[in-house]
Amino acid sequence: MKKLLSEIRNCEVCLAHLPLGPNPVVTASINSKIIIIGQAPGTKVHNSGIPWDDQSGKKLREWLDVANDTFYNTENFAIVPMGFCYPGKGKAGDLPPRKECAPLWHDRIFDQFKNVELILLIGAYATNYYLPKDGRNLTQRVENFEAYLPEFWPLPHPSPTNRFWRAKNPWFEQSVVSILQEKVAEILDD
Repeated sequence: MKKLLSEIRNCEVCLAHLPLGPNPVVTASINSKIIIIGQAPGTKVHNSGIPWDDQSGKKLREWLDVANDTFYNTENFAIVPMGFCYPGKGKAGDLPPRKECAPLWHDRIFDQFKNVELILLIGAYATNYYLPKDGRNLTQRVENFEAYLPEFWPLPHPSPTNRFWRAKNPWFEQSVVSILQEKVAEILDD
């Protein structure tokens, strides 16, 4: 795993398309219990090199009910985004993750894991890539998360720009988050 992560962190496949240059952000251990698949790092994470080191990460840790030291312990969580580098700015937020990363690296990383109990799919890019084409949109998938268990748990993106989705769907934080917290605690206590 260490050799593979080093290879990923030195990747320059998308060099010509990255406005800030390559800085692949990924963390994992062969013993990781939960995999988090999000979109791609934003500028703050690109600069720090620490995944989810922003307001989105703060909200995600709140949803999971875990402290920073638990979250950043790779024995607990692997963080394997759809795109490993900051993709650039778009009209309404960051551009989509680069399409090269997931097909190039995900299977190779996932082949290394020995103890994964749950994969959290955060946002539409991850859910569309990993879940069956069942005609459901992200909201419907999040609402029907049990249909994808025990392997996957679809979640909305915790970005502050997604506060409108959370305001329109209060059921998520009122009922789904507590169930998620119980599941995460159960896995981490094993």
